[in-house]
Amino acid sequence: MSVDADLLETLMSQNENHPLNFTLKLNDLSFQIISVSITNSPIPVNEPTTRGGVYFSDTFAYKMKGVVEDLSIVPLLTKKMLGPNTEFGELIITTQIDDKGKPVTLEIFTNLTNSVQTPNSIELSMIIVKLNSV
Repeated sequence: MSVDADLLETLMSQNENHPLNFTLKLNDLSFQIISVSITNSPIPVNEPTTRGGVYFSDTFAYKMKGVVEDLSIVPLLTKKMLGPNTEFGELIITTQIDDKGKPVTLEIFTNLTNSVQTPNSIELSMIIVKLNSV
């Protein structure tokens, strides 16, 4: 897994102290993600493993949750969800953090693990699989 733990800790800390702006890019469209939380928590495996032959899972994972209020995203998510799909893709989310006084744009690559739709929004639960600074 290529997650830079120090960079992720900086992201988590800054988002907790002052919520950052997150943008999900999907099929050349951009969707704002609000109420974002990022945690490092145990997952239900005893040792690192490949889950379902499609993605790698360690015993701890950085999990990300957020809400999209634009429901036009819903049909675009069908091939992105892990689980019964044989085809799925990573979601790419961008944000900007302050790293030692300089703005740094981050690309957060995630796997969508769950979504809950309400009449006005959809909450996305994801596992962070990669983090790039650009």
